[in-house]
Amino acid sequence: MKKQILFAAVLLLFVMTVKGQEARTIRLSFVAEPQISWLKPDKDGVESRSGMTGYNFGVVLDRFFADNYAISTGLTINRTGGKLTYNDTEEDVDYKLRYLEIPIGLKLRSNEFRRTCFYGRFGLTPQINIEARDGEDHSVGDDVRLFDLGYHLGAGLEYSIGGSNALMFGIVYHNGFTDITDVEGYSDKTVLNRLVFEIGFIF
Repeated sequence: MKKQILFAAVLLLFVMTVKGQEARTIRLSFVAEPQISWLKPDKDGVESRSGMTGYNFGVVLDRFFADNYAISTGLTINRTGGKLTYNDTEEDVDYKLRYLEIPIGLKLRSNEFRRTCFYGRFGLTPQINIEARDGEDHSVGDDVRLFDLGYHLGAGLEYSIGGSNALMFGIVYHNGFTDITDVEGYSDKTVLNRLVFEIGFIF
């Protein structure tokens, strides 16, 4: 409960920060995004067994520095994970992970045509682990690193519904750079990859 209250407070502060700014230069979106995620180890002895469905929700802020170009960032809660098998134990381990995600990148948008414009986005995806559990709902926080970093690349469309409001639909691929696991006795590098289906409402 404390984590949810803290997240709500941070979201409120985030919204208040942009209140009063020019609508043409700053656009705020609420996103609720289903996703498929999987873990990818780099060494024999550890295998990826299956992916996991999850979700990502929060706010995204686009700060336009030209008509069709914006710096994009945000604050979201990311529910993700995957399943690994450690061959010496032949045991499957589910990693059910929750992160606080703060993406930073560049958004490129086309001119509007018949209430629709297309966009592309790319950048970095730093995130901080706030919860890690296994398939039996036991904490595995000691086996998961606090910080994760990757890149994202995606595209989609915005459909205007009047004024500054629009619906947003897209698909974004996230690829991890850093090892998310820290399991004693294993030197593998396991990265987190995700395919995110972007759904949002632009204010």
